[in-house]
Amino acid sequence: MDEADHRIFRAAHDTEVIRPPQQALATFGSTVIRYYLVTAPAYSELSALGAKDEAVVREGTVKAERPRVVTPYYLMRHEGFGDNARQYLQELVQEQGPHSPGLLYTYRNEPLETSIVTGAVMEVARNISARLDREKRSLETVIRGVDELWDVSLMKFIYELTNASAHSNASELQAHGLLDMEGGVPQDARLHIEQLLEGASRGHVDPSEVHRELLRWDLFDEYQDRFLHLFKKR
Repeated sequence: MDEADHRIFRAAHDTEVIRPPQQALATFGSTVIRYYLVTAPAYSELSALGAKDEAVVREGTVKAERPRVVTPYYLMRHEGFGDNARQYLQELVQEQGPHSPGLLYTYRNEPLETSIVTGAVMEVARNISARLDREKRSLETVIRGVDELWDVSLMKFIYELTNASAHSNASELQAHGLLDMEGGVPQDARLHIEQLLEGASRGHVDPSEVHRELLRWDLFDEYQDRFLHLFKKR
């Protein structure tokens, strides 16, 4: 393990979710989590002994899109994966088959503001947590992280949140029959394609997005007539 890997490992190890969200990620819609990431300022190690305690509070939101049912075959046809990821997907295909369903979560982080407040890190984190509890903020979280690698701390929170939500999300999808497979394609994917086609017919979705999704699932021939009909309506 080189020095950079060691620093990332230590940052993840030293990250603690002080107050997790009070509910899991939604199965059939997006979820917006507001976070307060509290760290000791990086300059604190250089400060003179006896300096007052200070903490950095980064506020932002993480938006989790509705989890989608995917397969290794679908991911291999998806853009944005490097060689190492593709090698891993090849191993998944060998172990589980190309059409074994799994859940894909996508997130978008939107930083809001950063402030420096007086107080030790844990004191500040607990005060924020107590306020959120009093206000019954179910979709807000407090994280104690590492200042210079705060994004690693945020990513660890996202990983733990996903892990905690995956079982209930999968159970709900299964109960609605959306994990059932037809021709190597989960019913959830077919529902998503129907939604894209409907959105494109109303002018709310770019047809190119529909086209990409059909190619990823190798379903263009099956939906070709309906796809081409989108252009006849224009």
